[in-house]
Amino acid sequence: MAINLQKGQRENINAPKFTIGLGWDTNNSSTGTGFDLDASVFILGDNKKIMSDAHFIFYNNLKSPDDAVIHTGDNLTGDGDGDDEQVKIDLTKINPAVKEICIVVTIHDAQNRKQNFGQVRNSFIRIVDDSNNTEMVKYELEEDFSIETAVEFGRIYDKDGQWKFEAMGVGMKGGLEDYLNKYN
Repeated sequence: MAINLQKGQRENINAPKFTIGLGWDTNNSSTGTGFDLDASVFILGDNKKIMSDAHFIFYNNLKSPDDAVIHTGDNLTGDGDGDDEQVKIDLTKINPAVKEICIVVTIHDAQNRKQNFGQVRNSFIRIVDDSNNTEMVKYELEEDFSIETAVEFGRIYDKDGQWKFEAMGVGMKGGLEDYLNKYN
């Protein structure tokens, strides 16, 4: 049975291969324009910076150089139940210099479309063990991000050789560019 996490809570990941599932529902009627939310992954070294441009995983760069992190593709609408976007992680392939994997969701063209995370509901991140398709942890964002256009859902990090997940739920107003500046 999955552990439902609260913001800031941490949990061990006891699976070498797992899938990060991200989901959300949008209120298109509030802006009259469809929402396109995008999952991005920042693969960081000891210095908390992206190891290289190839370690920024998003819809235009779906794989890390070591094939340990693979984005399964962009969902343009968020329609339907379940995961809207997924990222597959294989810790058996990960470069030993990797210390942290940050998962961020942004709203594409948010400023022009006058959209923010306050118009997004039922947002979650979950981790599923690939060996038995069992959900290990889930974190549901319950905050109202009325001005934010990007949210760091969670991070996976190496603590003394043990990989852990931390539920973050931290929003930023500037979107993906702010996270690129933070991690570059």
